[in-house]
Amino acid sequence: MKKPHLTPRIAAVYLLDEVLGEGRLMSELLAAGTLQALPPADRARAQRLAGDTLRGLERADRLLSRHLRKPPPLPVRNVLRTATVELALGGDAHGVVNEAVEMTGRHPRHNRLKALVNAVLRKMVDEAPRKWSDLRQPGLPGWLREPLVEAWGKAPVAAMERAHFAGAPLDLTVKADPAAWAERLGGTVLPTGTVRLQEATQISTLPGFETGDWWVQDAAAALPVKVLAPEPDEQVLDLCAAPGGKTLQLAAMGAHVTALDISERRMARVTENLARTGLTAECVVGDALTHADQYDAILCDAPCSATGTIRRHPDLPHAKDGSDFGALIALQAAMIDHALTLLRPGGRLVFCTCSLLPDEGECQVEAALDRHPGLAVDRASLDLPGVDPAWITDEGGLRLRPDFWPELGGMDGFYIACLRV
Repeated sequence: MKKPHLTPRIAAVYLLDEVLGEGRLMSELLAAGTLQALPPADRARAQRLAGDTLRGLERADRLLSRHLRKPPPLPVRNVLRTATVELALGGDAHGVVNEAVEMTGRHPRHNRLKALVNAVLRKMVDEAPRKWSDLRQPGLPGWLREPLVEAWGKAPVAAMERAHFAGAPLDLTVKADPAAWAERLGGTVLPTGTVRLQEATQISTLPGFETGDWWVQDAAAALPVKVLAPEPDEQVLDLCAAPGGKTLQLAAMGAHVTALDISERRMARVTENLARTGLTAECVVGDALTHADQYDAILCDAPCSATGTIRRHPDLPHAKDGSDFGALIALQAAMIDHALTLLRPGGRLVFCTCSLLPDEGECQVEAALDRHPGLAVDRASLDLPGVDPAWITDEGGLRLRPDFWPELGGMDGFYIACLRV
């Protein structure tokens, strides 16, 4: 039988099968070229549909459960889920239902269920758009919600869940003149200097992409480099550099940058981004725990749970279960200790994680201060445009959360601290 032509809907269902069935992250799937057969516009559409479905999974399942005696096999369930979400968000009923039925009919093991899919989705055509907004706000799974409630309280976590469900706008770091680029792209300049676009769009078609005048980077992710504040000609190490947004920032500010990452494939992305933007850095594939040299300043964006990025990566709560937290926390501590040995006298280290868990932020810095007599937190480094003093924590770090800036569209969760030796 002839293999069906790949469409955005087929690709979105495949992504869901891998995330929900195999525990794989969408970022891994995309990096492996899963959607390369699709043209860029369709690739973006598939990612958007998969992301919308993961955000609204609880609502979709609640609607579908009223018409299913028992959950169908996962591949069929994911067809129903994506179609229900697309219908709820205003998708063309004829196209959505027909393709869902066709997808099911082509499945080698579950094609007998295509009549069920057709019958259920005919009901969803009316129910999904009418009842969607009346359903409760989707929440985080218990393995993550419980430690977050313990850290921040029920009301802030509920606000974070609202931010996660809303998704993330497109944030850009520009090399020069944010106001001019905001006007040209139809965006706004955030208080910290990031340009934000509210409408979803195909990034590669925007003015300035091919010429390398900007790169995609959440407003929160752009702050660690501003906290580090590299001087021109300083020797700066960017640990765990891929995909390279912070390397680009450092290079654009005139620093001599060494970008280090353990993954050759991910480092290739850094090289590509440097070439597109016309910036330079020394790219090194290596282990952050064995690297040896001396630097004026180091940026350590350590591997972490990435729980601060759920608004843009809704697959994380479904593909993870928290079992790797302990190993990540131990790795972060080891990276801080080793990075401090690479600093010249008077040097500074910015430690940051895109995590909402204090164990990967505030607690790490408190423990590092205990382990290293003479190490100090540079609170003055956080005195930056757009940074609310209320975000500064007791030990002198910067705590960012998705529920901050709700009127502007939120931000990723991050922890940032500048340490001086």
